[in-house]
Formats: sequence, C-alpha cells, structure tokens
Amino acid sequence: MSSVSRLKRANVRAVLVPLRRPIIADIGTFAQWPLILVDLELEGGIIGSSYIAPYREHAVTAIIAEIRDIATQLAGRSEPFDAFQVVQKALNVVGVSGVSTLATAAVDMALWDALAKEAGLPLACLLGGSIGPIRSYNSNGLWRHSVDTLGAEAKELLSEGGFTAAKLRLGNERLRDDLAAIHAVRDAVGAEVDIMVDFNQALGLGDAIRRCCDLDNEGLYWLEEPILYNNIAGYAEIAKRVTTPLQMGENFYGERDLMNFLQAKAVHYVMPDLMRIGGISGWMRTAGVAAAAGIQMSNHVYPEISAHLLRVTPTAHWLEWVDWANPILSEPTVPIKGQITALDKPGTGIGWNEKAIAKYALKA
Repeated sequence: MSSVSRLKRANVRAVLVPLRRPIIADIGTFAQWPLILVDLELEGGIIGSSYIAPYREHAVTAIIAEIRDIATQLAGRSEPFDAFQVVQKALNVVGVSGVSTLATAAVDMALWDALAKEAGLPLACLLGGSIGPIRSYNSNGLWRHSVDTLGAEAKELLSEGGFTAAKLRLGNERLRDDLAAIHAVRDAVGAEVDIMVDFNQALGLGDAIRRCCDLDNEGLYWLEEPILYNNIAGYAEIAKRVTTPLQMGENFYGERDLMNFLQAKAVHYVMPDLMRIGGISGWMRTAGVAAAAGIQMSNHVYPEISAHLLRVTPTAHWLEWVDWANPILSEPTVPIKGQITALDKPGTGIGWNEKAIAKYALKA
C-alpha cells in the first residue's frame, strides 16, 4: 500500500494505576499495575496508540528503551506485517522472546491502530470482520484470599456487567483449601455459572496430576496453567489423565509455542496474551494455527483490542474481561449482559485520559 503514511515519531511513557481488587496469586501480589503507553505519529498526522502491561514496575525502563529502539528502526515505514518481519529479523541476534517480543507487540499494536484510523475503519472491519458482541467472563477478582469473602465477591463480579462466568484462582498448598474456594463460589452463584480456574503455575508436576484429577468432578470449565508454562511434557502427561480441559497460552511467545504444545497433545484450549504473542500480527499468525488445529482460542487480558480480534478469529471462544487499564482510557469498553463489544470507531478504540495519566505518571 504505497499510499500509507510513514512513521514519523514515537512517544512512549509509563503509568502506575491502582487496581480495584489487588492481584493475589502465586505470581505475586500487586495493588498497582504498571502500563507502558505508546503513541506512534505518522507523517499525515494520524497517531496510533497501544499499551502493554509488563507486571513488574522495575522492568518498565528496559522495555521502554527497547520500544524506542524499534521505533527508530522503523522510521519511514508503517505497514504492520512488514514492520513485524523487519523487527523479528533485527532482534534475532539478541533473542526474540522476552523483552524483545513485549516491545515489538507494543509497536505492532500501535501501527495497526494507525492503519485502521487511516482507513477510517474499526480494526475488526479492517481485518475483514465486523463489530459485534463476544461472550465474556469476569476476571477482575477471586484471587487467593480468605475463603470467607469469595462468595460475596463472586456475586459482585457477576453483577458488574451481567456476567454468567468468572475466573477463580487456585493453587493453595492443600487440596482442601482449593476445594473450599470452589465450593464457596459455587454455593454463592449456583450451578449455571461457568467457573474457570487458574493455578498461575503454582504446582509441581506430581502435585498437579493429583490436584487436577481430584478436581475433575467439580464441574469446572477449564484448568489453567497448573505447572510451569514451558513444561510441554508435563502438560501432555496431565492432559492424558484429566477430563476437565487444560487452558494455557498467556505465556506463549509466538505461534510456534502453540504448535509445539499441539504436537505434544498438551493443551485443549488456548488464550494468547497480546503483549507476549507479538501484538496483532502475532495474534493473527497464532489464530491461523489454532484454526488449523480446531482449538478454541480466547484472549488473555487486553479486552479493548481482543474484542476486535476475536471477531476475526475462526475458533473464537471467550473474552477475558479485566478493567485494569480503565483508569487511563478515555473511553473504556463496557460489559453488557456478559458480553463485550469493541468500540465502533476507527482504530482499536484505544484513547487516553490525559488527566489520569498525569496523576499516575511513572518516571522511566
């Protein structure tokens, strides 16, 4: 597309936003959430925007440096797929996973936003789909805290947007504590609500086999990441023994990770994270692998952009709803009757609340 405007400059900044319900899981405890905000200006004046959430506040500086380096390499071009290829090749010598992929994803998503804005189309429409609702589950709570509070919190989560599904975090030291958490939520919300559970990689392989088999009769929708995400042989062993489907993918760095798990028969559902999968370009590649394998594909966080992408994903499954970026967005997506619909405006719908950004600004 020779008429596409070229990348002129990049503006990268960071914020530290408060979470309404602190994250309490095996990966750590977080009351605040670091976000890196990217704005790429094209020669015609259009600005493409994106954000990523790197979990660790102290990692922000290094990631921002990588984003700025990538933007410099891409000066004068703006086609996302071409840019993705250029960056993958350039970063191959230092490794394309980890920080390299996170930075690539941030730039990629901003370029796609700019391209869609220049075309005057919502991202889903630019990609050949349409704007419409995606069934969603509320993932804004039910962390590993006192079991006495889980039932009331589960009711709150469902009422926030008419949800009929929510995610519960498990991985306690003892099986009976996981069972108590499940029963507290189930007793509060009833049998018709879908409960997904996430272990956040808390268990060793032997314990995971025992735990997952023990939970097989609890009516859970899926079992997510019981062991370290890169233990392919371990997941294959668990998959042989359980009837509740295994879910993973938030830690996949590109479509090849999914292919490796599929070849090992080690996963039943997949849920890529836009920051780690390589942004929109990485998502589309991974969606092709999932479609070929017939494996259902959900998202991990980033609901604003995922609501577009799931509309063009052949095996689209669930949208994970979190509101963690809402404080700094000018127009957050809103759940209605348990569904999320992307904003019907050019681009991805990402826009900034500058007053809030000033309030939560993080020096990096």
